[in-house]
Amino acid sequence: MDQTQSGPDLDAYFLRIGYRGPREPSLSVLQRLHALHPLAIAFENLDSFLGRPVRLDLPSLEDKLVHARRGGYCFEQNTLFWKVLAALGFEVSGLAARVLWNQPEDTLNPRSHMLLRVEIDGATWLADVGFGGVTQTAPLLLAPGAVQETPHEPCRVIETADHYRLQVQIGGEWRTVFRFDMTEHVDVDYVVSSHFVSTWPASQFVTTIMAARALPTGRLALRNDRMTVHETGGPSRQVHFATPAELRATLSADFGIEVPEPGRFDARFLELGLGAPAELR
Repeated sequence: MDQTQSGPDLDAYFLRIGYRGPREPSLSVLQRLHALHPLAIAFENLDSFLGRPVRLDLPSLEDKLVHARRGGYCFEQNTLFWKVLAALGFEVSGLAARVLWNQPEDTLNPRSHMLLRVEIDGATWLADVGFGGVTQTAPLLLAPGAVQETPHEPCRVIETADHYRLQVQIGGEWRTVFRFDMTEHVDVDYVVSSHFVSTWPASQFVTTIMAARALPTGRLALRNDRMTVHETGGPSRQVHFATPAELRATLSADFGIEVPEPGRFDARFLELGLGAPAELR
C-alpha cells in the first residue's frame, strides 16, 4: 500500500467492529479482527448499482465503511483491512483471484477479486473480509490440503500445478470459491479492477443488488429482492421483498446499511421488475 498517506484511524475502526484488545502483529490479533470485521461491516454493492463512484483511497473508505452506515465489496473491504493490519505492524501484501463460485471448475475469469497475504512468524496466512455470502471469518493458513475450521464453514486450500484454489464445505460438499497464485498486486492493480467491475454495463455489480453479512449464528445473503437466511447447522430459508421500502428497511435493520439515494434506489428496483407486481403492491 501507499505508505505516503496517513494511516487509518484505529480507534474509530476498532469501535466500528467492536474490538478491544492488544494492538500488536500477532496471530491472535489477526484472528480476532478477522472474526469481527465481517460481523460488523456488511458486503454490499449499492454504489456501483446506483452508478456512484467507488473510491479506494483511505479517507473515502473510512468515511463510508467506518463512519457511515455502509459496507462495501472486496476492493473496499480488503483495502481498509490491509491498511489497518499494516498500521498494526503486520507484514501484508496484496493478491488477486479468479472467481469460480457457482461456476465450472475450468472457467477462466479475470482477476476480479482481492485478498491479502499476511506473514507471521514464517507462516503465510490468507485474509479476506470481502467475498459476499461466503466471506472468510478467520484467516487461513497456506497449508494445502489441510481442513481448517472457522467460526462458519470449514475451509481448505488445494494446490494445483500453477495455482491454489480456496474451497468451503457446504452441506458436506467442497465448493471452490476462487483460484489464485502468489503474484503480488499493488494499489493501481485494484483501482483498475474495481473500476471495471463497478462500471462495466454487464457486471453483476452494476445490474444486481447484492449484500451479505456474517452473523454469530449463520449468514445473510441478499440478491435483488430475495434474501437467504443460513442458520449454522440448520436449514436455510428465503425471504422475498415485495417493495423497495421493505428491502431498504431490511438492509438497515439486518445488514446495518443505510441505503444512499433512497429515491433512486427505489426507482432502479422497480425498473428491474423486482418485488410484487404493481397491482399487488
